[in-house]
Amino acid sequence: MIEALAVVGGYLLGSLPFGYWLPRIFRGEDIRKQGSGNVGASNVFRVYGRRLGIAVALLDLGKGFAAGLVGLWAGGALIGVLAGAAAMVGHARPVFLRFEKGGKMVATGGGVFLALAPLAALGCIAVWLVVFLVTRYASLASIATALALVIFVLAIGYPWPVIAFAFAGAAAVVLLHRQNIRRLLGGTEHRFELSMRKTGIR
Repeated sequence: MIEALAVVGGYLLGSLPFGYWLPRIFRGEDIRKQGSGNVGASNVFRVYGRRLGIAVALLDLGKGFAAGLVGLWAGGALIGVLAGAAAMVGHARPVFLRFEKGGKMVATGGGVFLALAPLAALGCIAVWLVVFLVTRYASLASIATALALVIFVLAIGYPWPVIAFAFAGAAAVVLLHRQNIRRLLGGTEHRFELSMRKTGIR
């Protein structure tokens, strides 16, 4: 019973649409009508700047971490994986947005792995930062990080549920970024300007 509650709780945690709520509260606008229309941290950062973007990223990371941690407490690695996966599904299709399209699960998934596989997660944070700072492409950094996660969990030797989850999570991230991949190949993908001085960025 407690294991099932942990999984359901993971989904509800993941469904908390901070990328929608914060722009609503602080800007009075619907992020789904701005930028790419995505409710993830990258779009919030792109449209509204660092403060809201970083706040959303940290909150999305936190809800994934909480879901994974509760799952670990409730039933070990397998339940941690199931609760974390539920959080990622909730982020992608949040009940609080009537199951409409949510975010691309990168920050939430990062939080889950911070709970389940902390060493691998820290390595992935480093990969994301390096790729992003070198290329300025958040999408490319996310894809590279998802692939690096698989390598890290295999190299460190985490339990099989965590390894299987890493493979599934990496596949999901790549799938959800398929349009970004097309734009990257076509040279039309949005590149971030860290100064955030571009017109329309507030």
